Amino acid sequence: MNEPHEIIQTASLTEKSTLMSEKQNKYVFRVSPKANKVQIKNAIERLFQKEVIDVNTCNYAGKERRVRGPLGRRPRWKKAIVTLKEGEKIDLV
Repeated sequence: MNEPHEIIQTASLTEKSTLMSEKQNKYVFRVSPKANKVQIKNAIERLFQKEVIDVNTCNYAGKERRVRGPLGRRPRWKKAIVTLKEGEKIDLV
């Protein structure tokens, strides 16, 4: 799992993440659950050529759902909040 595209899955473009990017220079990404903070930092720096100062991660457990019969489970996922150096921006849209 050394390729940046395997680590970074999608960018989160919610209202809260947009405000964080504008005011605090923090960007939110959905990442691979197996990736650690160092791998996420290196992937962002390689993909966007920006300097990363800090990475915070949150793990989310998949919820159980019942759809016409047996119980199923949504997949677990991981979110990374990446802080960039002051003055640098990522154009996600």
